[in-house]
Amino acid sequence: MTTSPSYTAINPATGEEISHHEHTTDEQVADALQRSWTAYQAWGARPIEERAKIVGAIADLFAQRAKELGALATQEMGKPIEEATGEAAFCADIFRYYAEHGPKLAADTVLEETDEYRAVIERRPIGPLLGIMPWNYPFYQIARFVAPNLMLGNTILLKHAESVPGCALAVQEIMDAAGVPQGVYQNIFATHEQVSSLIEAPRLRGVSLTGSERAGAAVAQQAGAQLKKAVLELGGSDPYIVLSTADARQHARDALAIRLENTGQACNSNKRIIVHEDVYEEFLDEAISQIRALHPADPAAGEENAFGPLSSEKAADILVDQVQRAREAGATVHVGGERLERPGFYVSPAVITDIPVGSDIYYEEFFGPIVQIYRVSSDEEALELANDTQYGLGSSVYAVEEGRAEALARSLDAGMVGVNQQPPETESMPFGGVKRSGYGRELGPLGMDEFVNKRLYAVKK
Repeated sequence: MTTSPSYTAINPATGEEISHHEHTTDEQVADALQRSWTAYQAWGARPIEERAKIVGAIADLFAQRAKELGALATQEMGKPIEEATGEAAFCADIFRYYAEHGPKLAADTVLEETDEYRAVIERRPIGPLLGIMPWNYPFYQIARFVAPNLMLGNTILLKHAESVPGCALAVQEIMDAAGVPQGVYQNIFATHEQVSSLIEAPRLRGVSLTGSERAGAAVAQQAGAQLKKAVLELGGSDPYIVLSTADARQHARDALAIRLENTGQACNSNKRIIVHEDVYEEFLDEAISQIRALHPADPAAGEENAFGPLSSEKAADILVDQVQRAREAGATVHVGGERLERPGFYVSPAVITDIPVGSDIYYEEFFGPIVQIYRVSSDEEALELANDTQYGLGSSVYAVEEGRAEALARSLDAGMVGVNQQPPETESMPFGGVKRSGYGRELGPLGMDEFVNKRLYAVKK
């Protein structure tokens, strides 16, 4: 297997190299920032209705190319083919939402108006922005950052994950084909040092990162030193609380379907399933049975009852190590959690119970197909366990009794809360967290309220 510090795509199902791209040079990065700044002068001055037409064209192209984009994501990061195609199609919905609703969302808000005086809040662009995107949703993560900011009139420098260069280039092709003016959106294969230099550059006005806590902390520190706005979407260890249910086995199947999406590699996955003792045994038994029935397969094949590889060998090694450390801490591994003897980066899905609360491994995020199940004896215990995490991205709570789930949900310390459902993840609903899950919001109306100058404009008539 070939490895490289540059932008190299490796098929997770086979371990074979697909493509290799050299880093952007320092001179190219400097030129890209200059082009971004120059383009901003014209792009930000264009009527928002004109920008909306181009953003709408981007939506059309994502819809038209969803299958080919999905195949590319499956090849580069191992996403199951149907999920990958669905991700690309969802990007079309995001761009279309902002094309249609952006002009209203960015409209002036009147504060005071008389015959002699008028004061409004304008929502104006702030300039070139840097987006640092992850591999796990190689199109969706870009869409939710880029769509509202193109509508606002900001320009974009996009640094994607080193493992998905083909996806990065495909998005650039879509932007160009849709008529995005030169310099408004630019993909750069930047190094970490070049990212730091961009954040320090006066003409770069803000940075958005989706990724690890470590990367988020570094970017936040650099942006803070330059007094620049940052939006961070980091890790998660979302609680999924089952207080009561009419069918414990069906509820277990539903919970697993959520947990195993993208082979468990989602920030807002239901990583800690907390089940009341009244339904715990039946829930656990069904979860183990369902996991045992899964088999490894090529993610491009679209097989049922199958699981694919993790995104990289490093990801697989980390996950196997975490499972072993959980076992050493006293947890019970009922099934799975082992590296498979086959090409690619396959780790068998696992069900783990009894991870000791307070242990080091308890507070870690398992970024893969690991189902953690915890038993509680009361609603109060469930709430305490749910909030006992350094993260605060999403959460959900379920109960059949009227008002029971809602009563607990009001006290959940998270950026997104669902009652008898997962927090809705649509183009019109804001996404983001608290605590070490980051800060800021993307999608929905709040997605256009981050990298914007909310300018007071007062006129004496």
